[in-house]
Formats: sequence, C-alpha cells, structure tokens
Amino acid sequence: MIRIQDACGKTGKTVAVRLLPDTDLIEGIEAACEKNGIKYAYVTCFGSFKKTGYMYLVPKPEAKVGAGYGDVLKCDGPIEFLNGTGVVCQKDEKYDTHFHATMCDASGKVFGGHIVKGTTPALTTVDLVIFEVEDVKMLRVSDEETALTQFFPTK
Repeated sequence: MIRIQDACGKTGKTVAVRLLPDTDLIEGIEAACEKNGIKYAYVTCFGSFKKTGYMYLVPKPEAKVGAGYGDVLKCDGPIEFLNGTGVVCQKDEKYDTHFHATMCDASGKVFGGHIVKGTTPALTTVDLVIFEVEDVKMLRVSDEETALTQFFPTK
C-alpha cells in the first residue's frame, strides 16, 4: 500500500545564510526567512553548536502509533554539526520549523534527532541555504491518524 499527501509547487528565492555565534539554529532560520519574505522553505545546513537540545522517537505503548518523542536530551559542546535538514512551515500563522540534525560530540560519538527551538546556539558558525517553496502551503497540523503534529502540504 502506498499513501501520500502532496502538493506540487516551485522553488522561489535561494538564500545563503551564516548564523553567527550564539544565534539559535531554529530562531536564526526563521529570522532569515522573515527578513527575506519567505513563508515556506526547505533548509540544509552544517556548522558547530555550543550546546543542543534534541529529541528522538521512543516506544510509547500508550500512543496511537506506539511511539512518540521522548524527553528533551541536552548535550553540552563543543558539538560538530554534521548535517541538518528541515522544513519551514506555518502553524496558526506563525513559523513552525521541523528540523532534524546529525551531530557528534568531542569524542566523535554521533547522535541526532529532532532539534528543539531555543536550545541550540551556534558556536562558530552555521552555514545554511534556504530554498523558498512557492505555490504550496506547508503547514504543521495535528493529525488524527497518528495523534502527533505532522507536516501537511497543500495547495
């Protein structure tokens, strides 16, 4: 069985951004989008963090799908930010960016997950490229099937 929800649009502006030290990853992405008049986007980036707060899926037998995000995990830096991707969406007319990252600590241990807004300041830099998505609404909405907030692309 294949089930998808999609909406076909096009790319608009491409914005290259450097987040300066102490700038939170998600807040910086959203500020760059707002400054450049971008409502919906795809983001790719890498760099370094002073610290991070992230979550990943854990078994939750009581959840509708048997899993959900666990507690916020915190890691002090320095942290090498190997790769990150996300979608800049809207929820209730405000930015709601869904972002995942792969990182490693000073010992080289690799870890990652869903980045929590306000917990992940840049150490030296975060280099990113924002690709605007036009003619599609990219929303984050509560999904009845999963009982989680999900990506909802629509025309």
